Amino acid sequence: MAQATAVLYSGGLDSAVLVDMLSRDGGGAADAVVPIYVDCGLSWQAAELTAARRFIAALGRKAVADPVVLLLPVTDLYGDHWSINGRDVPDEASPDEAVYLPGRNALLAVKPLVWCGLHGVRRLAIATLAGNPFPDARDDFFTAFSRALSLALATDLEIVRPFAGMSKRAVMIEGRHAPLEETFSCIDPQAAGPQRFVHCGRCNKCAERRRAFLEADVADKTPYAA
Repeated sequence: MAQATAVLYSGGLDSAVLVDMLSRDGGGAADAVVPIYVDCGLSWQAAELTAARRFIAALGRKAVADPVVLLLPVTDLYGDHWSINGRDVPDEASPDEAVYLPGRNALLAVKPLVWCGLHGVRRLAIATLAGNPFPDARDDFFTAFSRALSLALATDLEIVRPFAGMSKRAVMIEGRHAPLEETFSCIDPQAAGPQRFVHCGRCNKCAERRRAFLEADVADKTPYAA
């Protein structure tokens, strides 16, 4: 697996397009792509993980492995927070700061980097975009973080961010031919039958998703509850 690239994968638009982009063969043989999903026990993750697996199946790429699922519960960190209890979820009128979870990139990257070190994978790709305002999305954070884990594991590990200079619109255009309707970007999913959830259509992330499709002029086939 020396030529593989792991992808920090949530099943949302950005990470799904990253998996799609890295796994295209371009007429040759693409390097293996290993999606890694980190289950933190957040209120929407059961629905999200189901969708994450569905997107990989719909993509149908031989280069893409089945998602690796790593458990990293954060209930002891976040306590009685909306991301844990599912109450008072930030709606479409809420600013992006309302959905920020402290230290999230550090938490999401640490266990996948250890997994990479143990499995001979040297690169972890993360789908952070240009203009991300949060402190754990800066260049210096990712450089220092990957260096620290390289020292800890006595191996060279690299965090790569192919979308770091790209807007959401550019990413959507990049992935417009992928089965984006199978991605999931909701923090208040609504049950639609046994083991089936749909986007609520009202939360902050659903609003962001709808804007992304609209601004990129890509058809939005997502079923929304509202």
